[in-house]
Amino acid sequence: MALQLYVGNKNYSSWSMRPWVLMKQAGIAFEEVMVRFDSFDVDSAFKKRLREVNPLGKVPVLVDDGFVIWDTLAIAEYLAERFPDKQLWPTDTKARARARSVCAEMHSGFTALRNHCPMNIEASLSETGRLIWRDQAGVRADVARLCGLWSELLAAQPAGGLLFGDFSIADAYFAPVCMRIRTYGLPVPADLDAYVARVSALPGVKAWVDAALVEHDFIAFDEPYRLGR
Repeated sequence: MALQLYVGNKNYSSWSMRPWVLMKQAGIAFEEVMVRFDSFDVDSAFKKRLREVNPLGKVPVLVDDGFVIWDTLAIAEYLAERFPDKQLWPTDTKARARARSVCAEMHSGFTALRNHCPMNIEASLSETGRLIWRDQAGVRADVARLCGLWSELLAAQPAGGLLFGDFSIADAYFAPVCMRIRTYGLPVPADLDAYVARVSALPGVKAWVDAALVEHDFIAFDEPYRLGR
């Protein structure tokens, strides 16, 4: 039985993007199960559908022959063990520990960036981004931390590489952040903007973005800065 990955709207669901891009880019076959957002109310169609496989009623969810894994870090770790030949984590022990650390930091941190710049791949919100940058010190601090983190990791790699050289879970984890930087036009140094471009050009990321652009759903609660298209 093929792996199944339950995801939400590709335009909005940053959590879903991580394992989907990871599996697509690594060449791990899976069946996508799209559960489109309607609302997150307890009795919404979205919640009812997800609770059939995940008591939390959230995406993403990975199902492997009836075995259910939720939470993006747990999914990533499961895939790394299930497909060791894909080398989803760096092979070097210290690099692997660092990759796990930065993914955990992304998983639990950068809350101002998440809250004020929700992922919206289809939108172009550079004017909004300028206002957010001016008014939200937390966003500026998150981006400063992000730049320091990326700069340190990329400095240890050959020019034009990814965070740990070859594609890894870490790049999949930061792919939604790359989308936020593009959507809101957040200022980052040229070398880091080049990293954003490299991530955006990865076939797995491009496939997600292309699908997001043709969804044409407008979910009001995920559109704090637009009244419509």
